[in-house]
Amino acid sequence: MTGFSADWLALREPYDGRARNRDVLEAVVAAVGERTSIGVVDLACGTGATLRAIGAHLPARQDWRLVDNDLSLLARTVRPDGPGLTVTAVPVDLNRDLEAALDGPIDLVTTSALLDLVSGAWLERFAVEAAARRLPVYAALSYDGRVALDPCDPADDAIIAAFNRHQQTDKGFGPALGPDAATTAIAGFTRIGYAVLPGKSDWLFGPRDREIQQEVLSGFAGAARDVGDLPLADIVGWLTRRRDLVAAGRSSIELGHVDFFARPIDTRV
Repeated sequence: MTGFSADWLALREPYDGRARNRDVLEAVVAAVGERTSIGVVDLACGTGATLRAIGAHLPARQDWRLVDNDLSLLARTVRPDGPGLTVTAVPVDLNRDLEAALDGPIDLVTTSALLDLVSGAWLERFAVEAAARRLPVYAALSYDGRVALDPCDPADDAIIAAFNRHQQTDKGFGPALGPDAATTAIAGFTRIGYAVLPGKSDWLFGPRDREIQQEVLSGFAGAARDVGDLPLADIVGWLTRRRDLVAAGRSSIELGHVDFFARPIDTRV
């Protein structure tokens, strides 16, 4: 799986927290509200951002299994304080050992910013394995290809199109679904007997959010360069113009994401 630096995960975490769809999260909370304890497995956990984002909304007694293949990120896991909270970090290659990650006493599967990195075959495997165990799934922050840059630049569409093509290259799970991940996942879980509640969870960066805008724009440009469809001079010119707008406090960016809660029909968590 393609890795992410701890610095990038820390930078994006507050924006992820604000972006999470409240209706979807409330559905998760309502589904577990009558329980006194809950077991959660978080796939591709990074440093534990999902735990920090939703743990306070769940029953007081929580047993979290944080799963990732990056030992460095697992070592940097920051865990909230709480007398009823148990957290275990488990190194797992989700491409090879997904089934092992889902085994054991689990009441809820969570994942954030993962599904757009996986292949259609892996996603189908995930849905089948979750359904075989009757596990509900809360999947947040899947990029869906929608990007709005303000003010506009003549090269925006070409750069974003190249970025979206790059999102569908292999990230460690085979050819990635990229912007198609959320719609594919929602359809897949629905097809195998889940009720699915989706909701938008867009990133919104205003003129003051300079650091993350610069990182996102650099990511767009780097992906466009790697795809190789556009002249390098055009990419560099676009990035220079956009960075100048950010520095001048004149840039805003909206990036489309989708959350969903998938729950086996007629089954309580």
